[in-house]
Amino acid sequence: MAILWYIAATMTFNLTLVLCDNMLVSSTTLAAEIFQFAEAMARASRAPHTKLNLRWVSIDGKPVMTSAGFRLTPTHSIDDSFTSDLIHIPALWRNPRPAVMKNLACIPWLQEQHQRNSSFTAVGTGVCFLAEAGLLDDKPATTHWHYFDQLQRSYPKVKLARQHFTTQAGNIFCAASINAMAELIMHQVERIFGHVIARQAQRNFFHEIRNLTEPLNLGDQHKTHSDEAIVQAQMWIQDNLSKQLTVPELAAQFGMSTRTFNRRFVAAVAMTPGDYLTDVRMTFACDLLKNTDLTILGIAGYSGYNDASWFSSRFKHWSGNSPKEYRNTVRGKLFSTEMT
Repeated sequence: MAILWYIAATMTFNLTLVLCDNMLVSSTTLAAEIFQFAEAMARASRAPHTKLNLRWVSIDGKPVMTSAGFRLTPTHSIDDSFTSDLIHIPALWRNPRPAVMKNLACIPWLQEQHQRNSSFTAVGTGVCFLAEAGLLDDKPATTHWHYFDQLQRSYPKVKLARQHFTTQAGNIFCAASINAMAELIMHQVERIFGHVIARQAQRNFFHEIRNLTEPLNLGDQHKTHSDEAIVQAQMWIQDNLSKQLTVPELAAQFGMSTRTFNRRFVAAVAMTPGDYLTDVRMTFACDLLKNTDLTILGIAGYSGYNDASWFSSRFKHWSGNSPKEYRNTVRGKLFSTEMT
């Protein structure tokens, strides 16, 4: 019986989603949906698989008011007794300090869970909870670019990695944005459910996740450089990929003239802002062409182009093939690989 109990215990993954007032809803619900989808796919395979045990937790067990103006009801309070393999902390809307101060009661709980060897994922300004608990002292971390300076002032012991979208310090993972968080969650899904299930989840959530074909490389997704304003610009581009963006608008967004922005961007990234934007968009389009059945018009829209003909022209100039030709080529390679 003891052996059977141990096997059952190892087949359960306990995911705890922290809820608090003024949280950004998608920073938690997306993580939950990805995990639940992964478990459903694993269950459908009829092979032995990990069971997901999901809990929604607030400080006192009472509903919280989200930044979107509706309530989320938890299943537990932090005073309840339960095991957490992974604790997910949401992003907070705007200034995180009021929310952290209002929820100081969760700090000892986070410290206790850390001592119990729970893993953590924190999104954007939700990283402040881990910093307040001292769990990021002398460790790398990142957050939303708008709050870099505030985080550094409030928690000087944190080794703020401004040039990174994700960081890992042991079993503590930080994501600068929801897109980066989705990549972290996929990393966790692959670790728990395996590569095949992770690939299925990636294809299902392609709207939310930028990089469908590249493995997560924590801290090294982009060439490291020391120009913080340009790092912020790169992050802003990644988070606003489907919008109609121009270089003068990007320059103004970060308080620079177009000439200065171009000069600093080239010095930091070794390509012009326009070329970088095109490269990011086309790389994303390649992922969609390979992994989805979206129309060319649909892919153009998600990649920041509202004209399919113009998108096709730009894609052919960038890749040497039309979108249709590229899709046929990569799909052919994919099928021939899977059948060998």
